[in-house]
Amino acid sequence: MSTKDFVEKDYYKVLGVPKDATDAEIKKAYRKLAREFHPDANKGDDKAEERFKEISEANDILGDSKKRKEYDEARALFGNGGFRAGPGGAGGNFNFDLGDLFGGTQGGGQGGGPGGFGGGGLGDVFGGLFNRGGGAGTRVQPRRGQDIESEVTLSFSEAVEGATVPLRMSSQAPCKACSGTGDKNGTPRVCPTCLGTGQVSRGTGGGFSLTDPCVDCKGRGLIAQDPCDVCKGSGRAKSSKTMQVRIPAGVSDSQRIRLRGKGGPGERGGPAGDLYVVVHVDAHPVFGRRGDNLTVTVPVDFTEAALGGEVKVPTLGGPPVTLKLPAGTPNGRTMRARGKGAVRKDGTRGDLLVTVEVTVPRDLSDEARDALEAYRKATAGQDPRAELFQAAKGA
Repeated sequence: MSTKDFVEKDYYKVLGVPKDATDAEIKKAYRKLAREFHPDANKGDDKAEERFKEISEANDILGDSKKRKEYDEARALFGNGGFRAGPGGAGGNFNFDLGDLFGGTQGGGQGGGPGGFGGGGLGDVFGGLFNRGGGAGTRVQPRRGQDIESEVTLSFSEAVEGATVPLRMSSQAPCKACSGTGDKNGTPRVCPTCLGTGQVSRGTGGGFSLTDPCVDCKGRGLIAQDPCDVCKGSGRAKSSKTMQVRIPAGVSDSQRIRLRGKGGPGERGGPAGDLYVVVHVDAHPVFGRRGDNLTVTVPVDFTEAALGGEVKVPTLGGPPVTLKLPAGTPNGRTMRARGKGAVRKDGTRGDLLVTVEVTVPRDLSDEARDALEAYRKATAGQDPRAELFQAAKGA
């Protein structure tokens, strides 16, 4: 990207921060926008992807104190598209068109005389600004490693309590045969199209431009003169490794966990990518899950529901708890055992929700049958469906 592009772009506006913003304010603004426009959160949205690239580019400049200083100095020098002469210059500020300034030979003293800027214009003077452009200032840019996605299946108990699991992952890493250069002799040349940046800009009309990966070097910034036989000049080769990954307590089925910096390694000092782990949780034969709460259905017999009593309830991985069942408890009533649920993010626990299920015996002894017949006679005047029919008539 040329110096002209850098001067004309307002990176402060891109991040929505003032020009005197602190490093912390810039970092905070970048993180907020990056989360909002990250391609993983906006799959298939090309506009969001371009916005994310623009945000990343702005952070690359403003997040580096040295680059930010050079950027501020360049914009102060050129102002709003015009070259600013010092106070002693005739008329104060002289406005020149940036296209002319960065074009060929300029103004008085053409051909590099004392009054001119030399055969290459100001582009020669500022060509190495930000370590971009041509000539001696060209520097191949660091490249972030690829993001990796993996899956893991946990038992119900592991998901509730957390677990450390081994994950075998495959990713693209620097080729060992050519030390990641892509060249047999380890001497690749800087891509002449993007000048080592790995990106090219294209105009979209209306003064706007978009940045795309360079098609000639495939975003690497380097081109192999004698391509490596192993990686075919890409500088990357498939690599597998096994690592221990800690899955936090309280994860739910299908949850996607992001582990920063645990993905594929970067190139030329670039940061590693991220690892995304999709969690699958096996069902439990007794317990269920509702947010941070666990659920369990406990059978009780008719006498316990009618007369009340104490009921023992199992817990996940701990001793049972005893709940007091009030007299006249209906079928389907839910009670709460506090602190016996899943682990929350703050380390506290949710509750165990206990649902009562009144059971009906299939086989009765003679004594039990006689007792129930006596109960039926004693409650013969009560109709449990009377209110149902009354409500049906009134509707």
